[in-house]
This record gives sequence, structure tokens and C-alpha cells, in this order.
Amino acid sequence: MMNKITLILGGARSGKSSYALCLAKKYKKVAFIATCLGLDKEMQERIRLHKESRPKHWKTFEEPKDLSRLIGKLDNGFDCILIDCLTLLVSNLILSKNTQEQILEKIEELLAVLSKKKARVILVSNEVGLGLVPVNKLGRDFRDIAGRVNQMAARNADKVFFVVAGIPLKIKACLPAGREDK
Repeated sequence: MMNKITLILGGARSGKSSYALCLAKKYKKVAFIATCLGLDKEMQERIRLHKESRPKHWKTFEEPKDLSRLIGKLDNGFDCILIDCLTLLVSNLILSKNTQEQILEKIEELLAVLSKKKARVILVSNEVGLGLVPVNKLGRDFRDIAGRVNQMAARNADKVFFVVAGIPLKIKACLPAGREDK
């Protein structure tokens, strides 16, 4: 069976995570992988609210950096693997002093591990390239790496949605074998 990967992109508060949850709710056994670190009280409260919004029967894994290892350990009993989100993963890896090359290698490894799983995969990521050029090097590095990660994920995805104001726009769809976009 060909693995189906769906990438959902959008800006902050665009509704991308809500749309990902909506897509994943049609599956019975869902592995939800959260990459967020609750470093302050406000973020811890956000995490708590996000947890409450997910179905209770889903299995939640919190892994801020080593998703390939975690996913490699998951059995093939899951119907769906939802990762929320790739940009927080990139941020965590940058703050852990990984170079751009190391981060891109980790994403390549992640995509390879995901492709071997039977489960449908839903990836959530922020589109970070629509704003102004960040004023500092860390911000520019983050934007550049996140943009490259999104491109890698989109190339590997069968479907890509861009969510704006809670409305998902399909920007890439899987075509039947032998057909090409004209």
C-alpha cells in the first residue's frame, strides 16, 4: 500500500491544526505527535487546551526533537500519524545548536521513516515565507530552514493544503498514475 502523506500549511492561528484534527478524526487509531515544549505557564496552558481538544482514545506522544526514533518504535497498528508541528521541531533543533545541514538531514530521515509506516500521515507546519525579512540572523535562519523543510515535506506529500482564515485550500493533489498536471 502506498503511504499517503498530507501536509497542512498556514500562518499563525490560520486553523491548520483544527483542520488536521478534522482530517484525523476519521481514523480509529491515531498517534498524535506533539513537538511543542511548554517552557512557560502560558505555553503550558495552551498545551493543556490542545490536549483537551483531541479525542481521548488517541495516543499522544510528546517529542520535541527526535521524531525519527519515536516513529521508528511505533507499531504498525496506527491508522494515522499526526505531527503538529514541523516548525516547532525546526525551532527546537535550531535552539539545540543543530546546523541547517543537520536539521535537513533529520527531516529527510523523518520522511523516510514515515514512508515505511502503513499509517496515513498528516503533517502540520507554519508557512513562514509570506512576511517581512526578519531583522536578526536567528530569525532569518529559522525562516530559511523552515521554508526548506516545508518544501521537502511538500515534495513527499500526496496532498498539500494551505489554510487561510480556517478555510483549507488544496494546493497539491495526488493525480492518477500516468496523468500529469498541464
